[in-house]
Amino acid sequence: MSNSTLKLIESSKLIKQGAEAKIYVTTLHPNEPPILLKHRFSKKYRHAALDSSLTRARVAGEARAILRCLRSEVRVPGIRMVDAEEGVLGLELIDGKAVRQILPGGGDDDDGEFGVTHDEIMTLIGTEIAKMHLANVIHGDLTTSNMMLRRRPPNCHPPAEIVLIDFGLTSTSGLPEDKAVDLYVLERAFSSTHPDSEPLFQSVLNAYAAGSGKAWEAISRRLDEVRLRGRKRSMVG
Repeated sequence: MSNSTLKLIESSKLIKQGAEAKIYVTTLHPNEPPILLKHRFSKKYRHAALDSSLTRARVAGEARAILRCLRSEVRVPGIRMVDAEEGVLGLELIDGKAVRQILPGGGDDDDGEFGVTHDEIMTLIGTEIAKMHLANVIHGDLTTSNMMLRRRPPNCHPPAEIVLIDFGLTSTSGLPEDKAVDLYVLERAFSSTHPDSEPLFQSVLNAYAAGSGKAWEAISRRLDEVRLRGRKRSMVG
């Protein structure tokens, strides 16, 4: 690991560790806002050359997907630094709360803090996902944990916005099938995390359809097919 990247990690605060990456909070320069540092650490069970190649590809792919979203005005964290060789990606720290914590069954169950209702949150979610899919970015892990609700400046309407985060499993595709699978993953996340969430998710789809325009017809058909396949797998076990 390069000396500069190593020093940065050593001076950072570890806040989360997963199977693929460690998440830190740090600052790049004094008096600047803190950022998130995502470090895809070495996997000893893989051959060193393969591990290095995969790490570079995944960090670069995540950064490209976020940049693609930013160009299409999708609300995602800004990129603050990229060191693909060392598996490090620096991202804007989003000051907000995960949607999972706000919706029923996920935690706080309080939609008053940000001045928007649950249904308004669903509309915001559907709109952002539609913009992301129009840019042909497939998130790969759409859950209410990977969506942050953040306040907007005073006098803005609505007073809050959705920011999509964690693009570690992202890919690029224009196929309706891949976009339908992305939506199905979110639908399953709703049903498993948030009780009686069918009306909430329908509001997401309504906003998504409005934002997708003509593309929605093909995606909707594929979503019905993906749901059917999912039900058949559940029946088989």
